[in-house]
Amino acid sequence: MPRWVEGEKLPNNPRQKALYLVRHSVSYNVKYFLGVGADTVTWGNTAILSAAVLGVVNVIDSHLLSKRMPGLLAFLLPVGIIHLIYGSVLFALFPLPEGTSILPIVVAVASGILRTGAISIMLYSLKREEVSWVIPVVYTYPIFVAIMAMPLLGETLHYPEWLAIIIVVAGAVMVSARHSPSGATTWPGKPLLLLFGSSLLFALADIAGKYALNYISFWNMFSLSALCMSSIFLLVSIRPHIIRQLRNMKERNPAIGLLAFNETLAPIGIVLSFWALERGPVSLVSTIVGSRPMFVVIFALIMSRISPMFIEWRPGKGRLPLRLIATAMIVGGITIIHLM
Repeated sequence: MPRWVEGEKLPNNPRQKALYLVRHSVSYNVKYFLGVGADTVTWGNTAILSAAVLGVVNVIDSHLLSKRMPGLLAFLLPVGIIHLIYGSVLFALFPLPEGTSILPIVVAVASGILRTGAISIMLYSLKREEVSWVIPVVYTYPIFVAIMAMPLLGETLHYPEWLAIIIVVAGAVMVSARHSPSGATTWPGKPLLLLFGSSLLFALADIAGKYALNYISFWNMFSLSALCMSSIFLLVSIRPHIIRQLRNMKERNPAIGLLAFNETLAPIGIVLSFWALERGPVSLVSTIVGSRPMFVVIFALIMSRISPMFIEWRPGKGRLPLRLIATAMIVGGITIIHLM
């Protein structure tokens, strides 16, 4: 059972007492789930779990955007409402530590805004491009994180760790390659540049987030990020014609139900990534979380076989071996990090 700190008095106010008990109960159960204090569970394992969960989220995002929702803004509106609820509830349950200066809060908010920008570009691309191509390109961002973490956060990496980062990123780039009808390998110009912009924003968000997590908890980080994202999503999507689009959707209830389920998974993956980021080097945590393309390719391949109507993805005979090699590279890079 969760216990409060020995010698600490419970608040006298009934409302504050209830919040106190709920907050400590949630924190206790999350720590139990993550195995805090157990030698077998580390920030590396948690980052892998985060990548797997968010891989599922990306596949469902692609399905919703390409097949269910009438447009990107119609997708952002319910997502913004859901994350506003999450952010508000968790901000009330886990207030900022007493004495926290303004700078970490500003940096945390900046991280949330940068991450929202990166997610927006990624979702825009998922509406138009194949999920198994979009996600690998976006998740080349660990190389940007590794380069920026040295001068900005003072992190140092050994040669094997640099090798692991390069292997993982190279694997992600290989997955992003496309084949023209003539058989030539190509990388689309404008969409690719847009996705690299998203990748850079994710890197800046992680750097800022790592700094803020030195002063606030991963719960604080998630609540501030969720509030930033919901505010921006609602600001751009609350329009009369968007609301009409949602009302007039075909098979609206199943689509909204799937979206609500997906936005229940997303916070789990994000909280896990912040938990790992709080405890591990940002360069290596970002690299492991950046292995998400491997899970996206696996889940997309499985779903395309089980339910072709859910996600249409045909890697082709020539592309599948390349993606399997890329996946092996990503796994190898992560293994090097774990061995280090």
